[in-house]
Amino acid sequence: MTKKLKVDIGLAMLRIVSSAFLLSHGIPKFQKLLNGDFQFADPIGIGSTPSLFLAAIGEVICPVLVIVGYKTRWASLPIVIVMAVAGFIVHGPDPFGKKEMALLYLTCFVVIILLGPGRYSIDKK
Repeated sequence: MTKKLKVDIGLAMLRIVSSAFLLSHGIPKFQKLLNGDFQFADPIGIGSTPSLFLAAIGEVICPVLVIVGYKTRWASLPIVIVMAVAGFIVHGPDPFGKKEMALLYLTCFVVIILLGPGRYSIDKK
């Protein structure tokens, strides 16, 4: 197996697995929107409904785009923003263990922005 092939498989795994895991956090938020339950935190002062809407986009729509590798770098940017807000603002005063998941997702999607989607993506077709 060539080094390039290993890198492309690694990038695909990083994209797909991290996005699929993130969906488990985003789908409940998306369901709240569909059910008309707009109660949500307002960490950056734009209102609870816009905050919920933006979190749902960053944790559902964008991860789906990243999984298939469509506009991957652009789709990763809202995820990075949502995870930065979660890690540094929402869980800022919390102990590290409480913000660890958001920071881990933040790191994964920054890496995806820096390295791109790899060969196994719609972007590369």
